[in-house]
Amino acid sequence: MSGTQIGYHRSCEEHPAGELVGFARRAEEAGFSFALISDHFHPWLDVQGHAPFVWSVLGGIARATEKLQVGTGVTAPLLRIHPAIIAQAAATVATMMPGRFFLGVGTGENLNEHVVGRGWPPFLVRLGMLSEAIDVIRELWEGGVSGHRGKHFTVEGARIFDLPDEAPALLMAASGEDSARLAGQKADGLISVAADPGVIAAFDGAGGMGKPRYVKLTVCFDEDEEEARRLVRETWPMSGIPGRLMSELRLPTDFGEVADVLTADRALKGTLCSRDAEAHIGHLNKALEAGFDHIYVHQVGPKQEEFFNFYEKQVIPSFPT
Repeated sequence: MSGTQIGYHRSCEEHPAGELVGFARRAEEAGFSFALISDHFHPWLDVQGHAPFVWSVLGGIARATEKLQVGTGVTAPLLRIHPAIIAQAAATVATMMPGRFFLGVGTGENLNEHVVGRGWPPFLVRLGMLSEAIDVIRELWEGGVSGHRGKHFTVEGARIFDLPDEAPALLMAASGEDSARLAGQKADGLISVAADPGVIAAFDGAGGMGKPRYVKLTVCFDEDEEEARRLVRETWPMSGIPGRLMSELRLPTDFGEVADVLTADRALKGTLCSRDAEAHIGHLNKALEAGFDHIYVHQVGPKQEEFFNFYEKQVIPSFPT
């Protein structure tokens, strides 16, 4: 893909598996060029209500779409699932979507990773684990028998037999300079949840120049803008929760306790609640001005079809590829 690309975020925390497959098909029809899907064991909040296994959902999406580029946003190949298994899962999906699948990886959240009882290492330890995990995944994607004994992971006599003709792109999430530098060094692109020029500068300085940069923007389109704000406040106050807590809190109930004490302004921070097309176009343009070239939009709540119709007719045509 080249030029400005507008994508769609499929929130596994808010929707069951079957709906997520249908949303991917509808995103393709509406003119979105790519889509990312979250990889969670738990939702952020109990009220969100869902967390299907992403690799099963991706199999359905592979059958339901024909040209949509699809990636995980993002998978943590550290604790919950060994990187060798992620390498196999991603390779399988890539064979079902030739040239259309990419693997997004990151350092993860305690919310999802603690469930297997392996503890929750500090950030810099997890960053080192991710660096090694990327090496493990890329080696297995080369074919042949792999043996790896590193600081964090061991692979013994492993070979992936079902490989795509071309290995999928591997993108890395980053929210700070340390992770952005690693992404610049080892990944094929950057994924961010905030349009932060500092992250791009660190990414570019470490070898990321010319690689794609993805950023997620959260919106809630509704003809009733007050209802949109209420819905975000109740079900998706995530942008108002400090970044460190996002990776450290352990259970959906913990996030709920934090969300309960947020002011309305804080809970709505960074989320556009508007029915005005120019407001949405301006929201996307700010991300482009910050240096991102792939913008994927998360529509909060159940009104996904209304969102697709709105973007198909009034927003996407303003961003020719």
